[in-house]
Amino acid sequence: MYKNWTETTTELSAALKKVRAGAPDVMKGFSALAQAALQANALDTKTKELIALAVAVATRCDGCIAFHAEAAVKQGASRDEVMETMGMAIYMGAGPSVMYAAQVVEAYDQFSEQKARSAP
Repeated sequence: MYKNWTETTTELSAALKKVRAGAPDVMKGFSALAQAALQANALDTKTKELIALAVAVATRCDGCIAFHAEAAVKQGASRDEVMETMGMAIYMGAGPSVMYAAQVVEAYDQFSEQKARSAP
């Protein structure tokens, strides 16, 4: 089931540029929504990215898994935190969530390895 998650984010980013060009007002609104939702208040941004990963599993969104696994790594989420988050996603989503949780772990590991390779 190996998927190259870095490649997924790269390909989707290119496709999303076309959506931004074709629907600029909608995408500006979506970007503003994302920024407001991710702002650290009662919950820090890392926790919010972990929640986004759980929702990505529940909604079975590969692109969401890619972008939020990458963001979780950037926010300093540990593998244990991701695994505990996947436990909640599985609990709430049953069997199909198990399959998508496996993809989250794969994506997280790839982005963590990439970050480790690029560290000074």
